[in-house]
Amino acid sequence: QVQLVESGGGLVQPGGSLRLSCAASTSSFSRSVMGWYRQAPGNQRELVARITTDSSTTYADLVKGRFTISRDSGSKMVYLQMNSLKPEDTAVYYCNAAVLGLVYWGKGTQVTVSS
Repeated sequence: QVQLVESGGGLVQPGGSLRLSCAASTSSFSRSVMGWYRQAPGNQRELVARITTDSSTTYADLVKGRFTISRDSGSKMVYLQMNSLKPEDTAVYYCNAAVLGLVYWGKGTQVTVSS
């Protein structure tokens, strides 16, 4: 069983920054591919960024150059640094873990970009 708890969401003005954190409770963290997804009202959940066990990263085209995903195996944390935020980045952001053939989700954290 893997539990994922997100934090760091909130209201920010366009052009601002936020850092999301995901705390993972699993002994298999080092073997987990971790990701951040988001879902805006009326839209499907979409991949934002993914980081593999060897810290290779993948980003959605819409966030490349603005968002950075990172992981800390010692503390079992995954981060998403979001810069130059736009109103269209408004969504619930979910932490995701894929390990040993299973997929786990956190409950999400709301990010609202608005003036």
